[in-house]
Amino acid sequence: MHVSAELFTVRKRFPLTISRGTTAQTTNVWVKVVQDGIEGWGEASPFSLGDRPQSTEMLLEAIQTIAPQLQSMNPWERQRIGPRLQTMPSSAQAAIDMALHDWIGKKAGLPLWQLWGLDCDRIVPTSVTIGINTPEAAVARVRDWLQFVEVKVFKVKLGNPAGIEADREMLAAIRDEVPTLELFVDANGGWNLDDAIAMCRWLADYDVKYVEQPLARGEEKHLPQLKQRSPLPIFVDESCMTSRDIPQLSNCVRGINIKLMKAGGLSEAMRMVQVAKALGLQVMLGCYSDSSLSNTAAAHLAPLADYLDLDSHLNLTAEPFVGAIIRSGRLLPNCKPGLGVERSAVAG
Repeated sequence: MHVSAELFTVRKRFPLTISRGTTAQTTNVWVKVVQDGIEGWGEASPFSLGDRPQSTEMLLEAIQTIAPQLQSMNPWERQRIGPRLQTMPSSAQAAIDMALHDWIGKKAGLPLWQLWGLDCDRIVPTSVTIGINTPEAAVARVRDWLQFVEVKVFKVKLGNPAGIEADREMLAAIRDEVPTLELFVDANGGWNLDDAIAMCRWLADYDVKYVEQPLARGEEKHLPQLKQRSPLPIFVDESCMTSRDIPQLSNCVRGINIKLMKAGGLSEAMRMVQVAKALGLQVMLGCYSDSSLSNTAAAHLAPLADYLDLDSHLNLTAEPFVGAIIRSGRLLPNCKPGLGVERSAVAG
């Protein structure tokens, strides 16, 4: 099979600020796997988790380096291909794994959700994200989302470097604006233990469903105490990269956030779902600065998730791909073979 890669840039309609900084655009990698006249597509998005940065340049180099090693293999030979992918950054793994799944679905003539025997009627609404901002700007962003999408759930980014009082002011303003819609909170590791306990108790009075990653990655030793003292369920994101991380977290959190770029693709994401469910944990599917290509791939797994946060492509100025569609707040994969993703008209 022939593996190739090219770069494309995605630009946000509204820059997104979280506890670690602000993102306005990213340059991602579009991967193609070709054999027997069939072309499978995947996407690698750069991201950084402190000491584990995965830059665009690193991802492109890794994919170009491994491409000749895969040339003698067939997309069906997953057991031979898998160990070679393990040497790559997880986002590069995700792109090739995604493209192989797309190829197999196209070869079989079936969408992935159907190959996996899943029921798309089980897909829950996806949240859309409000980044850290002033209360006034956050409310303006809420109003923009409501004009643009049939929103069922908002995910609010907290962990403001200005402190928890700034977090409280923004969250309260958002709740006043949407008194009946469901709210999730994601602090991206922006609180210490004392602030996390105080905020979880305070947020419970605002009907927040759960709190994601309240403590920084590396502070997992405090999660048992936080779980004991928090009235809200705790989910982890940065603290949980792959299925290997789940067992030691199972007694101190309610759920995990699975992202294809962290996991290394659909294969490991499916494994994470199975391990999490076996240990009694809930599952959410999330994203980085991904286009419709990656979010559509994740949408094929969506029937297995308790919560979804697959909205990054909805905040792009010119979406390069077309795949899953939003209907009544739910991100639904289509019935086309493989991922069901095509180039959009704006992409030429």
